[in-house]
Amino acid sequence: MTVRRTEVRPRPEGGGSFAPALGGGSGANRAASAPGAGRKDMGLSEGSTRTAGVGEKRPPRGGGSGAARVASAPGEGRESIGMTRERLYLFDTTLRDGQQTQGVQFSGAEKRQIAGALDALGVDYIEGGWPGANPTDSEFFAAPPATRATLTAFGMTRRVGRSAENDDVLALVLDAGTPAVCLVGKTHDFHVTTALGVTLDENLAAIRSSLAHLAARGREALFDAEHFFDGYRANPGYALNCLRAALDAGARWVVLCDTNGGTLPGEIGRITAAVVAAGIPGDRLGIHCHDDLGMAVAGSLAAVDAGARQIQGTLNGLGERCGNANLTTLIPTLLLKEPYASLYTTTIAPGALGTLTRVSRMLDDILNRVPHRQAPYVGASAFAHKAGLHASAILKNPATYEHIDPSVVGNARIIPMSNQAGQSNLRQRLADAGLDVARDNPALPLILDQIKEREDQGYSYDTAQASFEILARRTLGLLPTFFEVKRYKVTVERRKNKYDRMVSLSEAVVVVKIGDEKKLSVSESLDADGTDRGPVNALSKALAKDLGPYQGLIEDIRLVDFKVRITQGGTEAVTRVIIDSEDSTGRRWSTVGVSANIVDASFEALLDAITWKLIHEGAHVR
Repeated sequence: MTVRRTEVRPRPEGGGSFAPALGGGSGANRAASAPGAGRKDMGLSEGSTRTAGVGEKRPPRGGGSGAARVASAPGEGRESIGMTRERLYLFDTTLRDGQQTQGVQFSGAEKRQIAGALDALGVDYIEGGWPGANPTDSEFFAAPPATRATLTAFGMTRRVGRSAENDDVLALVLDAGTPAVCLVGKTHDFHVTTALGVTLDENLAAIRSSLAHLAARGREALFDAEHFFDGYRANPGYALNCLRAALDAGARWVVLCDTNGGTLPGEIGRITAAVVAAGIPGDRLGIHCHDDLGMAVAGSLAAVDAGARQIQGTLNGLGERCGNANLTTLIPTLLLKEPYASLYTTTIAPGALGTLTRVSRMLDDILNRVPHRQAPYVGASAFAHKAGLHASAILKNPATYEHIDPSVVGNARIIPMSNQAGQSNLRQRLADAGLDVARDNPALPLILDQIKEREDQGYSYDTAQASFEILARRTLGLLPTFFEVKRYKVTVERRKNKYDRMVSLSEAVVVVKIGDEKKLSVSESLDADGTDRGPVNALSKALAKDLGPYQGLIEDIRLVDFKVRITQGGTEAVTRVIIDSEDSTGRRWSTVGVSANIVDASFEALLDAITWKLIHEGAHVR
């Protein structure tokens, strides 16, 4: 059976009519009355066998020992399906909605960096912000990055009482010169009469004239239908009239917004299907979900099932209140999971999916926050297998407890070590570290005993994988001694500065021996701005200041997270410190230290971090 390949025509840069996104037909999508409806005519009858998505696991066939691996790039292996895939468009709003997250404020340079990462990932639209709303957005649009994706400016429909041509707020949005403009407007009659204080007809006129003004200026026009689902429940006729007004005026897309984030996925699917059935073409219909119920991803997929063909969302689910639909979850789901992998095509490049974890962590790094370990697909724990039973099965076949190959999204499998670990976990973790240890090696039970003993003392190795590797190497006699710390000292002084204000200053002294040579390093805790960063910062800088022949291998280490936990109460408390480090390649590792003294615990973790880095850089003992 042959496959008819769909030719996707590019979106026009200017105004005028828009060609259907799919070759053949009128461009209007089917009016599916329920999720999944209408798929039989695409060559997918009920009960038919589908090829697994990229990286997705299949059960073993014929009693074989391993599950068959599937295609390595999006699109492979689909020739047997005998169907035309429809085009889905991805609209990223991280630079606008993401900036509405509490505590988030991007600089202009950071916005350009994020835009570059999004463009390399392959999204269709990048919404850069609201020109004129704040200095950062104005700076961004004054010198916008060159992107393959359609750069989009955000604004609102004209104010009632002014024409579109004379609305200064709308003029600032158009002056940004972007090829596309997205305007938000009210579609819930309650908001029109109460929040705006205008009549329903006046609001419709504002929508119509604003979108017509964009089209007349040669811009691709998008309309965000604010509070659409609430509005549809209250007055479906009026909510639909708002969409029709935008489309009739020349809008390329009308986007259904669950602005309050309170609509369940089933209702999103039902209402979206009703909108399509009412004559709004699916290939001009988008979905914009907020995550107040923790269901924004599910709601977005429900809208796609019902006929919508544009999804709006943000990287890592950034957004106001509980966030927006998470594109970091949606993108791999659309590319790897059925039925989406077989029904739809996107512009996400095959190789780009493998950078998803790095892009997600880049954003967290810009925000100076710790990545969410349990994040689907990209979290550090997304493919972590702690229980001995699970790890044993993973050794036999990863498909037993992994829904995809972690490397497809740029992530990695982790077999954490803890007091629940068995030899299966241990041998797999050692293998991941490049240590091939025989099953009958007498050191294996010794390593397990040490882990259990040290966790009783307060250590935690399920999150500190680098410290576990160092412990195992030491027990196996495979830990090189690059340098020896002879002593260290940290002092903290509190004094008045020249402005007669009390300030703290920490100073650290570290003496190390490398071969036959001793080296003394001193460092203060003040940063370039003269701000005190504390005793651990001073100690870290002193330790890494001069390691002689190893200095070039450790200069790119930076500490990205520092966690402290008191494992026992009272004045005899024991402190556990976990440090996350990163190098210039984006590689991250975690180390742990435990002591009654927080500085001593921190120093132990710092030592492990440097030692691990030197091992993995292939350093030689001097």
